[in-house]
Amino acid sequence: MPLTTTADLVTSAARLRSAVAAFNVITLEHIEAVVEGAESLGVPVVLQVSENAVRFRRGQVHALARAALTVARQAAVPVALHLDHVRDDRLLRQAADAGFSSVMYDASHLPYDENLAATRGAVGWAHSQGVWIEAELGEIGGKRGAHAPGVRTDPGQARAFVADSGVDALAVAIGSTHAMTSRTAALDHDLLKRLADAVDVPLVLHGSSGVPDSELTAAVAGGIAKVNVGTALNVAMTGAIRVHLREHPQEVDSRAYLGAGREAMAQEAARILRVVGQV
Repeated sequence: MPLTTTADLVTSAARLRSAVAAFNVITLEHIEAVVEGAESLGVPVVLQVSENAVRFRRGQVHALARAALTVARQAAVPVALHLDHVRDDRLLRQAADAGFSSVMYDASHLPYDENLAATRGAVGWAHSQGVWIEAELGEIGGKRGAHAPGVRTDPGQARAFVADSGVDALAVAIGSTHAMTSRTAALDHDLLKRLADAVDVPLVLHGSSGVPDSELTAAVAGGIAKVNVGTALNVAMTGAIRVHLREHPQEVDSRAYLGAGREAMAQEAARILRVVGQV
């Protein structure tokens, strides 16, 4: 199955009132697990590498990107590569060369006018390279707290931001939170409806690991076309490794416990893909 683009997957999902799941990957085991989960259901998927993951990989984006590209090109389903939550312009400008078809440029921590100016500049560069670009408006919690009115996206601002920046997709703050390990987030579906009516680009939900299944399904029905997942994979992997090492305290072969973690992540990826509605 040929490597595809995030743009193709997300625009197709938006047209069908569905969503594509995008999973943040940190290790080769993450990459293999996500693709295995998607292949088990015969559905497309997005592999995401965040700026934080690049930092963990000692600031080198190409090694993990090449691993993801290799697995994606051998997959039995369409797979796209996305560079996530980029604030460093130097990293942004490595996206196309590293094999990413899309970037989420994150200037949401800045005041509105500065976010707009920075994002507009990022869009200009990205489009000149054929890179599809996502941005964020209304800072999504998880780094500084969430579930507060100050981290919601205003529909009027969203309309103006999309028009003035030229972004291809918009991540919106409607109640989800990054890095949640419990699935208790309550989404503002009325706000989502107003946002979907206000903008003409696909909407993205970040922090989806903490969103209950029913809320996630309703969000997709309400206009979310890309669902970002990261922490849920890490919870699954870490839990499986803990169980394996508890049951095999003398284990020293990393393939054994990493294999258990990879299988748990594959099952979790498949579960989320079912919830998102690709099957």
